[in-house]
Amino acid sequence: MSFQIPTAMRELHSRVNDGLHVRLLWGEDDGHLAVSVSDIRTGRDFLLEVREGEDAMEVFHHPYAYAAWHGVDTGTLVRFSEPELSDYSDISLAA
Repeated sequence: MSFQIPTAMRELHSRVNDGLHVRLLWGEDDGHLAVSVSDIRTGRDFLLEVREGEDAMEVFHHPYAYAAWHGVDTGTLVRFSEPELSDYSDISLAA
């Protein structure tokens, strides 16, 4: 799952932390801003447009929060499941 960043985009800022490469991009032609996120560990990536009225540095520092707000699929799935009762069959309660 990869995307191509248009050649008319310039990188304004970049950071790598815990396997995530986050870049703030500026479109030369139309002046719009975007944030790209690449998860180096999983190979998943996504691109967020910085919307009018949003602080580009806030989007850059909190891309997953803004992706959730914008409804952008980040390709991550966190699923919590409750253990089955049978998993506790060897536990006895003290009276």
